[in-house]
Amino acid sequence: MFFTDSIDLKIITLLQKNARIPLKELASEVFLSSPAAAARIERLQKEGVISGYEAKIDLKAVGMPITAFINLDLDPKQKPTFYPFVCSHPNVLECNCVTGRYSQLIKVAFQSTEALDAFIGELNNFGHTETQIAFSSPKPPTPIGIEEIRTKK
Repeated sequence: MFFTDSIDLKIITLLQKNARIPLKELASEVFLSSPAAAARIERLQKEGVISGYEAKIDLKAVGMPITAFINLDLDPKQKPTFYPFVCSHPNVLECNCVTGRYSQLIKVAFQSTEALDAFIGELNNFGHTETQIAFSSPKPPTPIGIEEIRTKK
C-alpha cells in the first residue's frame, strides 16, 4: 500500500522539507497526537515509503567544488565489476542505468578537475565516457512535491 490518505502525504512532505522536525510540531501540522503521528511514520518506514534520513551537505563547503555528470557506454558483461566499483567510490553521488546512447549516468563531486580526470581514466576501463561539468545549479535537488502532484489528479 503506497499511501492511505492526505495525512500520510502531508507527513512525507514535512519530513522531506525537514527530517529533523520535532514530532510534536509535525503532529500539530497534521492534526494528530504525537503517538498517532509517530505510528504513521513508523508504518511509512516499514512499508519502505520512507527509506532513510539525510543531511544536505554543501559540497563546496567541504572542498568538493567540481560537480560533473558522466555518461558511460558500459558493456553489459562489465556490470559485475563496474557496479561494485562505482558503489564503493566515495566521489560518486549517484549512478543511474539510463536509456539512450549511454547506459549509465553518473553524478560525481571532486576537489579538482585533476581528480575528476583521474576518475574518468578509471571509468574508461569500463567503456567510452562523455562528461559535463556543472557550472551552477539554478534548481538544486529538492524534495518531490508528492502532496501537490497527488492532489492534482
